Amino acid sequence: MDADALVRCSAAELVAAVRARQVSASAVVRAFLDRTDRIEPRLNTCVTRTDELALQAARRVDARIAEGHDPGALAGLPVSVKDLIAVGGVRQTFGSWAFADHVAREDAPAVARLRAAGACITGKTTTSELGSKAVGDAPLTGITRNPWNPARTPGGSSAGAAAGVAAGLVPAALGTDGGGSLRIPASFCGLVGFKATFGRVPVWPASATPALAHVGPLARSVADCALLMSVIAGHDARDPDSLALPVPDYAGAAAGPDPSPTREWRIGWCENLGPGRATAEVQEHCRRALDPLVRAGCTVVTLDRIFGDDPAIAWNAEFYAGIASRLPKLDDDASIAARIDLLATPATPTSAPPVGVDAPAGHEGRGPVDWSYFTYPFNLTGHPALSLPAGLGADGLPIGLQLVAAPRNELALLLAARAIERAHGFGLAAIDRT
Repeated sequence: MDADALVRCSAAELVAAVRARQVSASAVVRAFLDRTDRIEPRLNTCVTRTDELALQAARRVDARIAEGHDPGALAGLPVSVKDLIAVGGVRQTFGSWAFADHVAREDAPAVARLRAAGACITGKTTTSELGSKAVGDAPLTGITRNPWNPARTPGGSSAGAAAGVAAGLVPAALGTDGGGSLRIPASFCGLVGFKATFGRVPVWPASATPALAHVGPLARSVADCALLMSVIAGHDARDPDSLALPVPDYAGAAAGPDPSPTREWRIGWCENLGPGRATAEVQEHCRRALDPLVRAGCTVVTLDRIFGDDPAIAWNAEFYAGIASRLPKLDDDASIAARIDLLATPATPTSAPPVGVDAPAGHEGRGPVDWSYFTYPFNLTGHPALSLPAGLGADGLPIGLQLVAAPRNELALLLAARAIERAHGFGLAAIDRT
């Protein structure tokens, strides 16, 4: 395969090709690094590139294959890592001048697991300063741009992670989510962003917001997110909130021949989780995106609301002040776990706003994250949540749908998302634009 064909492959296809000796891991990594050379100046996705680190890892994979050893579940896969996550021996700036020269001493658990599985870390990606905004700019790194339209933000705080995957600079990325930082950029960039149950992926060194923090994947497909989840999930004693439970078969659930739900689930549709609503266009696309589930036998029921109070009150206290004094109260008549199998909402209230603003038009009165009413409540509750494409708006930009499941039931998210993805996945659309 030539370089152009390689960067258009899914993560699963690349790993399969490397393991089958159809292409070397070194050739895969070089193809993505060469594309990054060409595209990166337009988008600004990277804080620190680690080209040689990635090539060294690729050469190790090639050597293991030549010696007849198992090269790992992610053999030769280029993956970027958000600059809030530690990669040992590499700068970790948190998007802030205060940490411009900070170097991480050792790998975070998810990074160590990626490397052990044969992944090749290509660089540290941009984040809003300390992950504190839902758009993609920071004092240290400037503005990161959306490959669908460089005048728009890719969202945040996993800004460079999402922009890089959408533009084909890497097939998958590792990000964080303390209030929607995976799901918001997934929505704006036409990707899948997966926040598992709180504690499913260990977070260490400890986050500044330990009660909210999640580490998870961004990719162009449900199956690719599941592939990374199958590697990074699992207990680590260094994280006191880490779940000491068996890791579900994420990859198997997402790669099965029929991703449709196997029973008649009740899907709760809610267009209003807080004081704000999504645009009519976003609501229409997201509601229509559920049609494949209806055809598979599911019933969609409309819920007027989920939370009795504005969840932003509790989230802002927890995120910005570290005070866990209040948690949102679930209405008795809309209990997620007891009355429905999945909850569906818009992922974001609008498509991607212009770069240089902290909130979309019409939402300026909110904080720098809580204008995204649909994402941060599930950091407070710890429910697993996933954002995936639901269509394109009149502005030609992606619109995201969010699915939420009961705690520890990520497999339901994957099954439902695969059914929806068949009708609404974008695949290579942003790559073709760059």
